[in-house]
Amino acid sequence: MIAVGAHPDDCEIGCGGTLAGLAAQGLRVGIVDLTNGEPTPRCPSPEIRIAEAEKAAAALEIQKRVILDLPNRQLFDNFESRIALATQFRLYRPKIIFCLEGKTPMASPDHWQAMQITEAAIFYSRLTKWDEHFDGLPVHTISRQVNYSLFFESDWSGSGPRQFVFDIAGSIDKKIEAVRCYKTQFPPEKEYIYDRIRAMASAVGLSAGFDYGEVLSSTRTLGTRNLPATLMLDE
Repeated sequence: MIAVGAHPDDCEIGCGGTLAGLAAQGLRVGIVDLTNGEPTPRCPSPEIRIAEAEKAAAALEIQKRVILDLPNRQLFDNFESRIALATQFRLYRPKIIFCLEGKTPMASPDHWQAMQITEAAIFYSRLTKWDEHFDGLPVHTISRQVNYSLFFESDWSGSGPRQFVFDIAGSIDKKIEAVRCYKTQFPPEKEYIYDRIRAMASAVGLSAGFDYGEVLSSTRTLGTRNLPATLMLDE
């Protein structure tokens, strides 16, 4: 499975606990950042931001991180961006894609563009008779798209349309450690962000009976063949 973000730190903030939890279960997990996130006010160079991203990936214990060469602050849903991401999907062949969801008012418009690019790339990945755009990589059909949100102001109740809560009690510390890797983005005066992340995860988890959780949403109706396990009647 692959999580897609506009910038390094998007996936850590939005679904880092989920990614770390799935990796701990032995699943193959990766991140694709559409841009390197630079320039930003406090980071001296893209190389430093990339090093932070690699350190964050190690903190989550995920298997692969790819940072594409698309332009930060000028990220747009266009043909080239769609092909660049779909190429990664054909190369690594994930079954599940984690996609940014929704707009982030008064913050980077790259997030909204990333959502549109990801949804288009999921479609492009499975299109036949288009080999010239993918260096001959075989087509790949992705089974599921799961969305995650960045902002605390978003609907995180877990009771929204097709929403569910993933238990991250075992990976909340890894999530916060990964976000802490971005020292250029979260200097000492922004130390409050870590308490906010933990408090948010606690509130979300409480809504589902967990110590900590992250809200995700499925683009398709969820079903089950094991109702007791789904309802946690065995616990």
